[in-house]
Amino acid sequence: MRKKTFAAAALLAAATLTLSACGSGGEDSGSPVSVVSEEPGSDKAATVLDQPFEKPDLVLTDTQGKKYDLRAATKGKPTLLYFGYTHCPDICPTTMSNIAVAKKQLPKAEQDELQVVFVTTDPARDTPAELGKWLKGIDPTFVGLTGSFATIQSSARTLGISIEPTHKDKNGKVVSMHGTQVVAFSPKTDAGYLLYGEEATVDDYTKDLPKIVKGRTP
Repeated sequence: MRKKTFAAAALLAAATLTLSACGSGGEDSGSPVSVVSEEPGSDKAATVLDQPFEKPDLVLTDTQGKKYDLRAATKGKPTLLYFGYTHCPDICPTTMSNIAVAKKQLPKAEQDELQVVFVTTDPARDTPAELGKWLKGIDPTFVGLTGSFATIQSSARTLGISIEPTHKDKNGKVVSMHGTQVVAFSPKTDAGYLLYGEEATVDDYTKDLPKIVKGRTP
């Protein structure tokens, strides 16, 4: 159950990014998330932003029930940010697992430096305890955040990521519609300069993370 949205890609080379969301729905066209450059025929998993995103000014609650200030906690650290929910049947667990497996290939010091932050799009069900339990099965070092849906939705929007309130589909199942991009923030500038779609594999992250932790472009 996926919903397609689109982000325009234009500058020296025009390209189109196809972005998906968990849940059900048809296709629609969204506004551009940013200006990006992409080499024709490139097989790189990462899309490099010519206009990097500012890190969201986001303060939520972590899995320990404590306040977590995204900017303060990740300042000067390589950071991967993803919006999803624990009841997601496919994309969310796959994305987080791919990152977790790739992270383990890094030297221990770089593993400790890399921050992976999972922000729920379904805060009504994803309590701190629920998030903690879910992430423990993937990588207990990952940060899980929950809080006001309005705050989460607003912050995601600054990154061009669309999130809709949870609703029941035609079968009565509760679903959460959300963009599936992973945004990588540089430890040098704290800006989000890379986008990964749901098609990114373990191998893609394994290849790119060594450069991301140093603030380089894959």
